[in-house]
Amino acid sequence: MSELIFEIHEAEEGGYWARALGESIFTEGDSWLELKNNILEAVRCHYFDRQKPPMVRMHLVRDELIAVGVA
Repeated sequence: MSELIFEIHEAEEGGYWARALGESIFTEGDSWLELKNNILEAVRCHYFDRQKPPMVRMHLVRDELIAVGVA
């Protein structure tokens, strides 16, 4: 595995939550920097007894609904 991808969402109450694709790793943070640090810590804990992926990709997902008026 060359990288581990985290899908990141903005939390309704503020901050962010993240989950790794293909692994059971979940974390959250009040700011982007806190989330980044929490992701690194979660990866270190999850892979404590085996080789860690060399890279982590943080992929922010934004779900936006746009109303389209009737002409």
